[in-house]
Amino acid sequence: MTIQSLQTIFTLDKNTFTAFLVADDSLELTKNLTPADVVAFDEKLWEAGNLTRHYTRSEQYLFVGLGKGAEVTVEKVRKALHAAFNEANSQKVESVQVVLYIPAGNADLEYYALALGEMPVLSNYEFNSYKSEVKAPKTVKNVHVLTNIPNAESLLQIGKDTAEFTCIARDLVNEPPNVLTPVTLAERAEALSKANGVRAEIWDKKQIEAKQMGGLLAVNRGSQTEPRFIILEYKPDNHTNDKPIVLVGKGITFDTGGLSLKPTPGSMDSMKSDMAGAAAVICAINAVAKAKLSRHVIALIPSTDNRPGEDAYTPNDVIKMMSGNTVEVLNTDAEGRMILADALHYAKELNPALVIDLATLTGAAVIAVGTIASALMTNTDEKTKSQLTQAGLLTHERLVELPLWDEYDELIKSDIADMKNIGGRYAGSITAGKFLQRFTGYPWAHIDIAGPAFLESADNYRGKNGTGVGVRLLFDFIRNYQ
Repeated sequence: MTIQSLQTIFTLDKNTFTAFLVADDSLELTKNLTPADVVAFDEKLWEAGNLTRHYTRSEQYLFVGLGKGAEVTVEKVRKALHAAFNEANSQKVESVQVVLYIPAGNADLEYYALALGEMPVLSNYEFNSYKSEVKAPKTVKNVHVLTNIPNAESLLQIGKDTAEFTCIARDLVNEPPNVLTPVTLAERAEALSKANGVRAEIWDKKQIEAKQMGGLLAVNRGSQTEPRFIILEYKPDNHTNDKPIVLVGKGITFDTGGLSLKPTPGSMDSMKSDMAGAAAVICAINAVAKAKLSRHVIALIPSTDNRPGEDAYTPNDVIKMMSGNTVEVLNTDAEGRMILADALHYAKELNPALVIDLATLTGAAVIAVGTIASALMTNTDEKTKSQLTQAGLLTHERLVELPLWDEYDELIKSDIADMKNIGGRYAGSITAGKFLQRFTGYPWAHIDIAGPAFLESADNYRGKNGTGVGVRLLFDFIRNYQ
């Protein structure tokens, strides 16, 4: 899809399908319309989400309500744009003109411009790689944006590029596990990085063994496919951070639960998505490179599948981790924290300013915050935490903080090892976070994306199945990190 150049003076092409995003103070939009067209502006239209269609043989106008001016938000604009592109695709048009007038002084002005770049891409996303025939393909190919937002053109491009990386992350998550193995994931990460000027280093099993990554090797024991440890680095000459920002992504390409086999019907159905954290950090660092941000960023992705093969690790095993700590395994389905622990310990060698890990780690996080947010656990200072949560709010990839109080450490104490890999029935997402925290020792944030990473039904522009959650969040945080 191409997004054409911007105009800040509204000159409409009346032969093009045009979507007006309107609030009660958007009368500026009407100056190029005829009196017959303006009839669409009524009080009901101004209620957020309302659509009014005005189609003639030569003119196709769609008015999408944003609500009262004081109530307009970036997320309402995203949803309105999604509704507009859905309508355009249903009309089978290829070119769309979008008109958005934002009153001056809006605090989040740049995010409206980013949304104008994001939504044509996110709304048009489809995963049809394995379909012989697509019955109703998306038709919109060209988008022309008319807006009064200053400097919108560069922001529009950033939004478009970040959305495209989000869609690449969706593709990775949606790939079937017989196609996307740890080896394939590493190959795709390397190819994508090469295209964007990101250095890639891929460790095979022998190199992982040399590093004594006991957690990653233990989980991989039941698999017939070798593990991989992926290292990606973007370090421009003009980087402004003395120490790197390190991103860590859980790369379990399929999770059966291992010998602690997932027990309930349907509980394994979406487990190809257990590498959504890996997809997010791979695409986030490439988005940073594509935008040429002046940030030094490193991504670490430990990757394997988790299967009950004949040599699979078992409950009651004691595993020696890369850190030298020992872990009593009580549940082989708590495998994500085992592989992340080695990556988090390795991150110490990089002398990081900050480490952020993303993982579809616990069902408990879904119970706690649902599919509309991710769970955040962190030991960072208030400034960094505020920047991270603010990025979540502005990208609508929201974070809900859970505590890391010392008392939760009691729940992962082991009688025979340094710790155990589960903490029992209660506070499951927090005890998983406490487990990971033991392998840090630097500023760190853990984001459990188990809820929003893969959706059983469509949720507006996030769609169904893989959502690519985390790409836009991480990119926005890194873009504004101080």
